[in-house]
Amino acid sequence: MSKIGEMPISIESVEIKIDDNQVEVKGSEGVLTLTLSKEISVEKKDQQLILKRLSKEKKAKALHGLYRALIQNAVLGVVKPWEKRLEVVGTGYKVKLQGEDLIFEVGFSHPVIFKSVPGIKFSVEGSNKIAVKGCDKQIVGQVAQKIREIKDPDPYKGKGLRYDGEKIKLKPGKKAKTVGVGAK
Repeated sequence: MSKIGEMPISIESVEIKIDDNQVEVKGSEGVLTLTLSKEISVEKKDQQLILKRLSKEKKAKALHGLYRALIQNAVLGVVKPWEKRLEVVGTGYKVKLQGEDLIFEVGFSHPVIFKSVPGIKFSVEGSNKIAVKGCDKQIVGQVAQKIREIKDPDPYKGKGLRYDGEKIKLKPGKKAKTVGVGAK
């Protein structure tokens, strides 16, 4: 029995519309629609959603917890948007917001332009902090990863784009190797 799938979802501050295997979640930040599998059913009781499996197959058991988590993330996201924070680290490295797009100067011969994504809002604090916000948790994570891939952190100096609070384990350079060799 799925422990997560059995837990009810509180829907006090959102509007839910259930139509066959489609669940539409509407809140102050936006609207998300999820298409459920045929093995899962959803019913609304009072101010809660309850998911049930229609079969005892292994696939249905796996999907039970998955869809419960996806609906819970949608309910939370339409009330308060999901957020990922990134930071730009390096001398001369900076980011700025131009309209809806992000402009990065991260050591290339040209500035890198990251186009806006529908449903995602960018904000820049100072010249080295970025916040990616949106109501869909999956898209927020994907966009944050695509931004990070513009300039992965350098393993020797740590320069580049990284998540806020991410620790980069730096490799020792050539000097560290030569110091041990000459000492006899």
